[in-house]
Amino acid sequence: MEPLIFTAYAIENEIDLNRLAASLNISRKYRWEDPMRLNPVTFTSSQDQDQLQVYIYSFGGIVFINTAEETVARFLDGLEKYAENLKGNTRQLPYREEYRLELDPGRQSHTSNEAAVIPVFSQVFQDIICLVLAQSVCLERVEEKTDAVLDEVEGLIARLDRGKMDIPDRDLARLASAVLGFKYTSISQIMVLDKPDITWDNAEAERFYLTISGLFELKSRYQEIKHKSETLLNVTDVFANLSHARRAARLEWIIIILIAFEILMALYDKFLKN
Repeated sequence: MEPLIFTAYAIENEIDLNRLAASLNISRKYRWEDPMRLNPVTFTSSQDQDQLQVYIYSFGGIVFINTAEETVARFLDGLEKYAENLKGNTRQLPYREEYRLELDPGRQSHTSNEAAVIPVFSQVFQDIICLVLAQSVCLERVEEKTDAVLDEVEGLIARLDRGKMDIPDRDLARLASAVLGFKYTSISQIMVLDKPDITWDNAEAERFYLTISGLFELKSRYQEIKHKSETLLNVTDVFANLSHARRAARLEWIIIILIAFEILMALYDKFLKN
């Protein structure tokens, strides 16, 4: 058996697999954690023995197996015809991961950062590699966005250090929404904290999954995103409190000015008007 070459990409949008299945005349109903397996040339359901396959995950991960670059490009272009929310989002995919699975009956099972070697092929190993790669590449997307928001917040802190606190409430709400989105995406969508169902009944599959996910540092990367998100939320909360305090001080000055104006008008009526 030839080595299996895995190439994973992350797109910006979620993918509604059930709607996509309907467009492709596939009758199966997909749960959130189920990947859609297709032949990237024919756009038909893939069989276990097919060497050329693509796994599509609802959280935006797409993993190709033994697929040439030209076929990948044609598949992504074709995918936009069946999923309207993907139009324009598959032309440039900066997030990419690669891995290789080799079958060698004369060697013991072995895993490294670039490849895994197994003596006997099992579909479970292929499925696990696809899932971990998809999770890893989508985590990279979240990591980059988190760092971008951190850079933006650093700029706001620098302005605050210069005594400037003129951040609109809309921008604060946008920052808070982005941070909460990072946490939701990494936990609920990418499912970093969830093991595949097969690992609960198959000890060998569980060991393989823990090894591969450890190589790609999924849990530690999630913890880093979680830590950064909590820091960003704390900073955003400070900005919000300062903004509210600034607004309260402005209202107090308005009230003081109005009271002073009323006093002046009363004095005018009493002493000057007559």
